Amino acid sequence: MKIAILSRKSSLVSTRRLKEAGEQRGHKVQVIDYLRCYMNITSHRPTVIYSGRELNDVDAVIPRIGASHTFYGTAVVRQFEMMGIFTANESQAITRSRDKLRCLQLLSRDGVGLPVSGFAHSTKDIDGLIDIVGGAPLVVKIVEGTQGVGVILAETRKAAEAVIEAFRGLEANILVQEFIQEASGSDVRCFVVGGKVVAAMMRTARPGEFRSNLHRGGTAVKIKISPEERQTAVRAAKSMGLRVAGVDILRSRHGPVVMEVNSSPGLEGIEKATKIDVASKVIEYIEKQVDVADSKDRIKG
Repeated sequence: MKIAILSRKSSLVSTRRLKEAGEQRGHKVQVIDYLRCYMNITSHRPTVIYSGRELNDVDAVIPRIGASHTFYGTAVVRQFEMMGIFTANESQAITRSRDKLRCLQLLSRDGVGLPVSGFAHSTKDIDGLIDIVGGAPLVVKIVEGTQGVGVILAETRKAAEAVIEAFRGLEANILVQEFIQEASGSDVRCFVVGGKVVAAMMRTARPGEFRSNLHRGGTAVKIKISPEERQTAVRAAKSMGLRVAGVDILRSRHGPVVMEVNSSPGLEGIEKATKIDVASKVIEYIEKQVDVADSKDRIKG
């Protein structure tokens, strides 16, 4: 197969690992900077052009779209879909998962476990918003944030009011969520490929920090997840329409709750913690799907 990895840099660890895994399995793999792609949107013959060459000989695409370039990146993925080329994650699924509010609404509709969450526009409704999630301590999140950026723990009601007012003053869309204290600064990252959890790790925040992101100094270890956690991760990825996903779960008193579903999950941390060749799992899945590819999105919302 000829596989195109849509990524800004070939030196990024996850991109490099996917390229290595593809080549080890006998495929020709090219890293394409999706911001350097341009598109010919014409009837009957849509094309993607990169470095002056039409990419019409690609069998499969692996999108690694950065959060700050979601609009253009998903447009490129969508163009490949118009060309009938299989994509590891579809454009609409990527867009869907990037909007934290939309993500939560879809997970809620499908009955996936979630922390109690609230959303409002007016600062006049702050009291009601705080009450929805059971009061302080609570977590305030910017809807478009990634890797723990724009996530704040408000330990008192006054602090929560001040943070929410500040964010709304900047016209930022925010979510307010209950703080799962019993998780003790740890979460479970499940890596889902083709409807199966292929690897799982527990991430623990560094002392004095409640965000467990590895980018923020968190540590990770391999764990065995429960059947309920496995089912929750698979259902969450399915709700988003994602074939490849990182699902972040907190262990709460009322069972596993999903914090986030990531459409471009990193490979470095989970491969290091679990010693599982996750990159090869992704390539193996693509191999099985290319011949029966159906690029029609089937998730509503």
